[in-house]
Amino acid sequence: MGMTMTQKILAAHAGLDYVEAGQLIEAELDLVLGNDITSPVAIHEMNKMTVDTVFDKDKIALVMDHFIPNKDIKSAEHCKCVREFACKHEITNYFDVGEMGIEHALLPEKGLTVAGDVIIGADSHTCTYGALGAFSTGVGSTDMAAGMATGKAWFKVPSAIKFNIIGKPSKWVSGKDVILHIIGKIGVDGALYKSMEFTGEGIKNLSMDDRFTIANMAIEAGGKNGIFPVDEVAIQYMKEHSVRPYQVYEADEDAVYEEEYTIDLSTLEPTVAFPHLPENTKTVSGIKEEITVDQAVIGSCTNGRIDDLRTAAAILKGRKVKKGLRCIIIPATQSIYLQAMEEGLLKIFIEAGAVVSTPTCGPCLGGYMGILAAGERCISTTNRNFVGRMGHVESEVYLASPAVAAASAVTGKISLPEELGL
Repeated sequence: MGMTMTQKILAAHAGLDYVEAGQLIEAELDLVLGNDITSPVAIHEMNKMTVDTVFDKDKIALVMDHFIPNKDIKSAEHCKCVREFACKHEITNYFDVGEMGIEHALLPEKGLTVAGDVIIGADSHTCTYGALGAFSTGVGSTDMAAGMATGKAWFKVPSAIKFNIIGKPSKWVSGKDVILHIIGKIGVDGALYKSMEFTGEGIKNLSMDDRFTIANMAIEAGGKNGIFPVDEVAIQYMKEHSVRPYQVYEADEDAVYEEEYTIDLSTLEPTVAFPHLPENTKTVSGIKEEITVDQAVIGSCTNGRIDDLRTAAAILKGRKVKKGLRCIIIPATQSIYLQAMEEGLLKIFIEAGAVVSTPTCGPCLGGYMGILAAGERCISTTNRNFVGRMGHVESEVYLASPAVAAASAVTGKISLPEELGL
């Protein structure tokens, strides 16, 4: 019986020739990640252990991104805790104001994640790095503490679902529409503790930014991880961003999958997830009622990359954000911010009446930079729309692609770019 891509990576890191779904293993870690919310808890737990320092100062990444620059005293204290820990243990990959970005965009950009890695992070969207052919998954802060101390973690080997991607997407259809379509199809628990393995000839028509978006939201279907094959696009990305060696793993032809789905990109349309679950999806063309919005957010670890900003700029150029609507645009990293500035995108956003934020998770988790009041609606490129996710429990979040969010910011209601003549 063969192994899936994920199972091969885990077997290699556990020093085993073979693993199967349900098996408990201890695996060596290539990277342990924490942020300004989850790291303080892990640091306090590690302080209780009988260890003097971290297992490898080069294999830990601490990214201050959720409440940075600090929004209040509590967030300042959290960051101070992490800052002191990073200094004490000489953590190589510590990213604070001026260097930081949204963690799941920053780490691949910095070359810290490559194919074949095993990565844990005290953040559920750590599954993003599967876009490069790594096994990466979110864990609790206690597991992060153990990982920082020992360089190892226990896993139950996941079973897998295979998604065969075929076809080519039409204009304005992006990775966000692909993953929203999938979550709408299988539900928020459709891949519970399973590896979502993407394959097929259609993957060549998905950019790295598309793949990061899809892998990022594997957790929204309950997945343990999402993972893509390592093709020329992924290899080129790693060559441009990393000096670390990478390892390519491929699923065996007789690998076992619990389910298989075929996703034809050519049939997909721009899709929106209605409140209050990512599985409540509708195509924009299928929405019968007019849904007005008070705010549009374009950013986050899901959709704050340069392709996303370019798409938003193509729609907002020469147009104005509807009067009375707030449009908040958040480049995911300092590098993306700089690139957007050099390409003139920030000028387009500001002239359109949008505000451009420093890189931060900000409004995605109801942190700051765009909290909603009771009764307000936001169309957002973020990844979750749970009750109270972005503010008041009586507010609503509609998940969408940058194209739909930007078009909606102009019209004041959920709209397709085509409605603007694009």
